[in-house]
Parts: sequence; C-alpha cells; structure tokens
Amino acid sequence: MKIVNVKGQIELLSGLHIGGGDDTMKIGGIDNGVIKDINSDKPYIPGSSLKGKMRSLLEWHIGVVGIGDGSPFHSKLLNNSIFDDPSKRKEALNLLKLFGNGKTDDKFDEIIPITRINVGDCSLVEVEDQKVSEAKYENVIDRQTGTASNPRQTERVPAGVKFDFDIRIKVLDEDSEDELITMVKDGFALIENDYLGGSGSRGYGRVKFHISE
Repeated sequence: MKIVNVKGQIELLSGLHIGGGDDTMKIGGIDNGVIKDINSDKPYIPGSSLKGKMRSLLEWHIGVVGIGDGSPFHSKLLNNSIFDDPSKRKEALNLLKLFGNGKTDDKFDEIIPITRINVGDCSLVEVEDQKVSEAKYENVIDRQTGTASNPRQTERVPAGVKFDFDIRIKVLDEDSEDELITMVKDGFALIENDYLGGSGSRGYGRVKFHISE
C-alpha cells in the first residue's frame, strides 16, 4: 500500500457559510453563525463538508444519482444496466474505492475493502489584520409592495480568506494511482464550478483550489 498526500489551499472567491451550532442565545447577535474551532474561535472548513460535497458532485457527474433511492451510491447498484459500459463501471468502482461503499455486497468486498480517501479539516491561513468573519444582512422582499421583511444576519467568512487542505489517498496494489488522483482533481473542479457550504444559489461559497504538493 502507498499513501499519497494532496496538499494546497482553498481560496474563497465569495463569502463562505458553513453553519455551526451555538449553545447560547445572544440578543442582537448573529442569527446563523459559521462553524469555528472551539479553542481558537477561528473558522475552519470541516473535512466532512469538503468530502461530502466532492462525493455528491462526482455522483452527479458520473451519472449514478438517478438509479439509487436517494442515498449515497453503493455497490449493490452496480447490477444496473448502465454499467454495461466498461468506462462508466470503472468510474463507479473508483468512486466507491475513494469514498466508501456504505451498503456492502460480498461480490465487491474484495475490490472495495477500505475507504481510500481521508479528508482532514481545513485550517485557516491567518494573515495579519485580515478579517475572517463578516455579518451579512438578508431579508425577504414582498413582491407587491417591494418592502423588506424578516431581516436576519448570516455570518460568513469573507472573500480572500484561505484555508489549508490536506487529503490523503491510500493506493492499494490493485488500484490505479493516476485514476484515483484524477478523480479527486475532478472533484475540485466540480466544486469550483458549483459552490462549497450553504446558500450557493445566493452566490456564497465560490472557491478556488490551489494544489501545492
């Protein structure tokens, strides 16, 4: 087995909101805060958020979303006729190798014994005097009167902020290292053309991946 590291930075091109729980209610405070490290009180990008977004978009990209029951793609769906196409079958198997199988099938347990990808939390790249949080007011516009109602504050990490990412890929003897790394890069490209975090339809979460290693 070989472990490959893919490292770099995620640059925010627009404000990013990944929500975090808050056990206190502050009068006049932010209604919808971002997730922050409990020790440093600095925002970060959870590895689960990055991994989940990559997997979801890759499933749409490969074309396997419509054949399931709404749950993540799994090996029991490989009996579908769309996988008579060898190239599509190979893509689907690589996706399961990378992100895990969920619903095991004895027929494929030897091919997909372990999840290959490990996505760490993305830590903030701190720059002196750089703001890492902003409060954005949002409201609903009455279509007839044009007046605003239901004002609320959403916290975002502003554009220009960067986060370090560190992804590790286990490559087993039967795997193609190039194919697995290419799929990760494809996941990056799909996120760049979509968004990360919440409220993407409002322009939030546009990012750029910079691979350094």
